[in-house]
Amino acid sequence: MSKTLKFLGAAGTIVFAALPAFAQEAVEKAADGAAAAGAVVAEVAAAVAVADGPIKAPTVEQMAGMVDKGDTSWMLISSALVLLMSIPALALFYGGLVRTKNMLSLLMQVFMIVSVAALVWVTYGYSLAFTSGNAFIGGFSKMFLAGVSTTTYAATFSNNVYIPEYAFVVFQMTFACITPALIVGAFAERIKFTPLMIFTVLWLTFAYFPIAHMVWYWAGPDFLVDAPNDVGFLWGKAALDFAGGTVVHINAGIAGLVGCLIIGKRVGHGKEATPPHSMTMTMIGASLLWVGWFGFNAGSNLEANGLAALAFINTFVATAAAAVAWCLIEQFHHGKPSLLGAVTGAVAGLVAITPASGFAAPMTSILLGFAASGLCYVFVAYVKNKLGYDDTLDVFGVHGVGGIVGALGTAVVADPALGGQGWVNYNVFPAIPGEYVMADQFVSQLWAVGTTVVWTGVVSAVLFYALKFTTGLRPTEDAEREGLDLTEHGERAYNY
Repeated sequence: MSKTLKFLGAAGTIVFAALPAFAQEAVEKAADGAAAAGAVVAEVAAAVAVADGPIKAPTVEQMAGMVDKGDTSWMLISSALVLLMSIPALALFYGGLVRTKNMLSLLMQVFMIVSVAALVWVTYGYSLAFTSGNAFIGGFSKMFLAGVSTTTYAATFSNNVYIPEYAFVVFQMTFACITPALIVGAFAERIKFTPLMIFTVLWLTFAYFPIAHMVWYWAGPDFLVDAPNDVGFLWGKAALDFAGGTVVHINAGIAGLVGCLIIGKRVGHGKEATPPHSMTMTMIGASLLWVGWFGFNAGSNLEANGLAALAFINTFVATAAAAVAWCLIEQFHHGKPSLLGAVTGAVAGLVAITPASGFAAPMTSILLGFAASGLCYVFVAYVKNKLGYDDTLDVFGVHGVGGIVGALGTAVVADPALGGQGWVNYNVFPAIPGEYVMADQFVSQLWAVGTTVVWTGVVSAVLFYALKFTTGLRPTEDAEREGLDLTEHGERAYNY
């Protein structure tokens, strides 16, 4: 019994003596656990902090969480509005201005240019315009829309804001569709249908896609800081073109001028009366153009926000100002304002505000509309007659001249000192407003205008001459006198 008590006493003494050690170990383990838990909490907090701020070079999975349904909806609506600008708006606008015997041919030309351009765009046009390649043209990595799916995304102009890539593809597709359709007005009533379709494919390939890449391609706001050279040539020159003053209007206007010079004048031009056959249809077409242009300009913001609203109102008031200005000029010059003058002025205003729509203030947009209307009037009423070229529907006088006025005027109206939006420096992350110097920006705009004029001028001349001496461009004189509706398409616009 005494041995047992001695054993228990010894064991108790040992256990008692060991308690501090056990306690210390327990405390250390608890401390280690707390430290580990604290580290986890710190990591989670850091992750949350990163998620709350902009993410540089986000993954596709992260982009998926940066898409807003409102932006996507606006882009799809804008795409439909721009398509409306081509068919039916431009088709009716142009068709009403030609003679009855050529009405159907204009409708057919515009309708089929849109159809052909859409197929070219998804085949290789999108890839050439909006993928990395060099400063002047993209590559073929997205030919046949390879790699484009419902789970790929396109950048906007804001850090960490994306839209579905399909929405961007279809929006830009409508621009590619309307631009070559604008050209046909310059040589309306005197071009064969098949050569025109061939010209459309070649001109898109060698003129439109390169200019679009030079002006609009860049790595995106979340990637440019790490890839400063992944930009188009004119983007790198800091040229501002919000919605297509260079890419669409100067591009088409110069091509139209070159085309009408190479194809030659209409039979009986200057000797026979060629009045518009339906100003009613022209007015309907012009009105639809005005409506569709809101998608053209405000949609080019790629987001449904305040800048889209700014582009919207600028488009509205600049167009109104230009229409009023043209009528005032006609009242002073001829004593009577005309509907043809009103709608022509409106289109001139739409063209001029296009590159500046997201940069100007409403009041300076009005001044830009007035200025563009006056200068376009001079070219339509005086310069064309003085130089003797037959720009049938004044494509150069309105789109070429109006586009140049708008592109250069953007340097003025974008100045924050005049209420403009300035420019954004995407070479830092996140992006910040850049220091605006009007003279420097004007030089950048000159680069954009000059490059577009020379590039499309040379390409268009080569293509028109090549077709002139191979397939031929003009119908016979007898066919032209009979009208292209019957000779090219075997049907009439009207059967009385």
